[in-house]
Amino acid sequence: MTDSERLLQSRSFVELGARQRAQALLDPDTFRELLGPFDRLMSPWLPRQGIVPQADDGVVIAKGRLAGRNAVVAAIEGGFQGGSMGEVGGAKIAAALELAIEDNRHGIPTCAVLLLETGGVRLQEANLGLAAIAEIQAAIVQLRGHQPVIGLIAGSVGCFGGMSIAAGLCSHLLVTREARLGLNGPQVIEQEAGIDEYDAKDRPFIWSLTGGEQRHASGLADAYVSDDLTAVREQVLQLLQAPSAARASRPDWYLERLSSLGSDVAQLDGADVRALYQGDAR
Repeated sequence: MTDSERLLQSRSFVELGARQRAQALLDPDTFRELLGPFDRLMSPWLPRQGIVPQADDGVVIAKGRLAGRNAVVAAIEGGFQGGSMGEVGGAKIAAALELAIEDNRHGIPTCAVLLLETGGVRLQEANLGLAAIAEIQAAIVQLRGHQPVIGLIAGSVGCFGGMSIAAGLCSHLLVTREARLGLNGPQVIEQEAGIDEYDAKDRPFIWSLTGGEQRHASGLADAYVSDDLTAVREQVLQLLQAPSAARASRPDWYLERLSSLGSDVAQLDGADVRALYQGDAR
């Protein structure tokens, strides 16, 4: 089979919406949505600021099975408010993780998959969104003591802000080439530090530092997969069987490398970042 034929037969995961992604990952006929759009659980704060809310607040929560094992999937819709985390959407994710924790406590092994397409906290909801993200992070740490929590960043929004910390707390993190991962997004860095420091329109430069391939090469992501639905699902299933990466329990490893930069470091390029994190960060 030629590359062209293989491309024509593949199905993009990145191009799917949040609900479609969750359905595609779970075993056939096991998808069951919790607090869906017909429940009309939406942000009470956005209309007050002249913003049209979304009936599910941009977060899809589903229960189902992954290769026969119980799972909850939380998928963020990057097309709504840049996948930002507000009070309602954040509470839905935290509650889904807590539901999985309760299942495990009652002898029902339940893992979790987080489909992360988010710019971080929703600025219109400020502290409420930050509190929700903190609850998500705490629930991830608690659940991964029972069953794996897989984070998946596919594209095209990426994963930034407090949710990038949540991604780092997951048992495993899976990325595609289109993915991006960072604490601050390009526009924020450019706004605060200037275009000479970080040009938000320089796509090759951005992906060379925060793109999926780079994050995997530097050990900040555990697996790297092509944008193909079947390949993504197979990689998720493999990670569910692997020992936890436990990055969050190794702060000294990262601090040592950051301290080696010194205070007068010049701007790093992609090769510098890989060299900095060379070795087994996992």
